[in-house]
Formats: sequence, C-alpha cells, structure tokens
Amino acid sequence: MLDDTNIIKQRDPNGALEIASTQYQQAAYQVNLQNVEHDGRPIHNIVVAGMGGSALAALITKVWLKYEINIPFEIIRGYNVAKYVGSNTLVIASSYSGDTEETVNCLKHAQTSGAQLAIITSGGKLMETAKQSQITYAVLPTNFQPRMAVIYNLRALIALLVNFKLVENDKFSEIADTSDWLMAESAKWGTDIPTNDNYAKQLALKAVGKTAVFYGGPLTAPVAYKWKISWNENAKNLAFWNEYPEFNHNEFIGWTSHPVEKPFAIFDIIGSIENDRILERFEISDRLLSGMRPKSTVVNLAGNTPIEQMLWGCILADFVSIYVAILNNVNPMPVQLIEKLKTELAEN
Repeated sequence: MLDDTNIIKQRDPNGALEIASTQYQQAAYQVNLQNVEHDGRPIHNIVVAGMGGSALAALITKVWLKYEINIPFEIIRGYNVAKYVGSNTLVIASSYSGDTEETVNCLKHAQTSGAQLAIITSGGKLMETAKQSQITYAVLPTNFQPRMAVIYNLRALIALLVNFKLVENDKFSEIADTSDWLMAESAKWGTDIPTNDNYAKQLALKAVGKTAVFYGGPLTAPVAYKWKISWNENAKNLAFWNEYPEFNHNEFIGWTSHPVEKPFAIFDIIGSIENDRILERFEISDRLLSGMRPKSTVVNLAGNTPIEQMLWGCILADFVSIYVAILNNVNPMPVQLIEKLKTELAEN
C-alpha cells in the first residue's frame, strides 16, 4: 500500500509528506528579528512559555546547549510564569499561531513582573503585542502546522538567545550546516522509495494497529517526545513517551503484569550521544522484559553531532507517522478536534 502513489495521494490530499520532505530547508531559515534593541540588563534565568511544538523547540535547545547556557532554563507549559520571574529573567513567549491562550496569558504575567521579553510567532495576538509594546520578536513563516515547523521555531529561539548574548552565533550556524545533509537523508524516506529500501515505511508497518510507546535517554528525550506528538497529530493514534533512567524506577515494573498480550509497539530512540550507562539500561531493560512486553524496535539516530541526531530524528518522526496515517486511512494534516476545543474555550 505504501508504494502505491494513487493511495498516497488519496489519503494525503494536503501534501503532508511533501512538507515533511522539505523540512530540511527550515534548518537554513534566515530568522527575521524585529525590535532587536534591548537595555542590556543582566539575564539571570531564561523562561520559555509554549505548548506542543513550541515547547519542543525549547526542550531541544535546553538539552543541546546544556553545557553552553550557564543560567537556569525553564519551560512553562501552562497559564502562569513562576513567582521568581523578575527584571533579570528573559521570558520568551512562543506560539506559532500567536493565539495560544496559555502562552498569551504567560506573556501578560511576565509583563507585569518587569521581565525582559521576547516573542516567537507567525502572527496573532502575540505579534500585535510585540508591535504595540516594542517587544523583540522573531517572525515565523505562515501556513504550517506547528508540529511541522519545529525547526523554524528552533532557529528563531537560537536567534533570540544570540540577540540577548546568551549563546554564541556559531550555534545558529551549526543548525544551518545540517541542511544539506538532512536533505539527503530525507530523500531516503520519500514516497518514491520502495518499502524494501525505505526505513520510514518499514517502521510504519511495524507500528500500525498498535499503541506506540517511545523511550529516549536524557539527550534523546526531546526526540521521543516529538515522535509522540507526531503520532498523536499525524497518525491520529494514541501514543506515550518516557525517558531513561526514570523509566527504570517505575514504568519498568508496569510492563511485568497482565494482560499478557499487550498491543503496543515499543521504540527506543537511541543516539550515540547518550551516556554509556544509559545505553546499557536500554539493552538490559529490553532483555529483562522479554516475554512481558513486545521487543523494542531500536531507532538509532544518524548524525555525528547532537543537533544532527536530534533533527534527523524529528524529521523521521513525521515521515513515519504520516505513513501510519495513510495505513490508518486518515488525513494526516487536520487536527479538527483541537480547533474545536480552541473555539469552545474562546466562546467561554
């Protein structure tokens, strides 16, 4: 089925696979920053307020630059910033649409605290606020699903951190340097590559009809979270994620009891960047759980650097989950129930 172009066109009418195949271009996106002047006050901590894909870009940044950023870095996925936020906090409100109500509310709270402010958005209320209040903001391209604009968001976040002198510009360039390599890798997962040679199609066939569970380590956890997001929104399937070593302290035991037949597909998202002890935990855990849960499928992240491995894994997640959507006979693009929820919340 996944090699039948007619079925793919019928079940992917909005071209989700085409968008996935061009995500590598986002790595070289030249971010448009507005109102870049700031007062140069010392920044003692960073807070990124965002949901879904916007939070994911921050998670990637936090993990990737954990040894570069020498101040506390927190991600808020809710309505309020913490009490400690003050004049020496940089609060970045990130929402692709600009209308995510949790993020808009966080920005309002941050404004009253006197924090240094920045915004990432493609429009909406956040852009209006940025223009009216002369807040530094990064402009994202329009007409994308937020989950498929994560690399745009990442570029924008790094550009802002460079602007506020919290990271060096070479990190912004390092993302761009992955673009050509990601293009070549993405081409291996396209619709024209038959299943026998297409890793993304092969993974989709392993998972279809099952509930997927994704595991990462401390450095690959953001990628595991991305796979869960893509599974939920592209494939329209329930999925879960967790990370090692926390997994071994609770969820590990949850697999050992009934029911014996567990309709799950387990994926271990593994990169060579992980600590050797974490890699041992993956291997030993899968062996000890033999016969108690399905054997895990290991997804070894390609690439020589942490950012290469994370971006490779993020793009692959979209390809695989879109192929699962096609197998499920659902359109991977729309997220109608989310839109309905937003409408009803707005009406209230």
